[in-house]
Amino acid sequence: MTDDEFLARLEDGSLPAEAFRHRDHLRAGYLYVHRLGFAGAIAAMSQALRGFAAAKGKPGLYHETITVAFIALIHRHYAEDGCGGDFAAFTSRHPDLFRPGLLERFYPPGQLTTTEAKAVFVLPDRERLLNTR
Repeated sequence: MTDDEFLARLEDGSLPAEAFRHRDHLRAGYLYVHRLGFAGAIAAMSQALRGFAAAKGKPGLYHETITVAFIALIHRHYAEDGCGGDFAAFTSRHPDLFRPGLLERFYPPGQLTTTEAKAVFVLPDRERLLNTR
């Protein structure tokens, strides 16, 4: 499936739920960053994920903090790479994006499971953020 077809099917909700795993979330985020920049990617990804979840009968599934945090990580790596390459090349250079518990490097235990973190973007813990460099 081409990138355009993938995003169209995500956005119209016709992509099967089983065809939208973590790697696919990253692909969408990467494509939105590439096409729309950081702020545009946040808006597009949020809208696409909310619509996709609603289309699958799970409107409460969307998580704002996780979405924005991953877009920020994708954008950071994308900028470091000089904004080049395709998604496969990008992920081969950044396998950390697939590491289980990646966001736990930035957030204290339990914070990502709060109602607040799900509804609005919660900033990472400053001390954890400084210790990840």
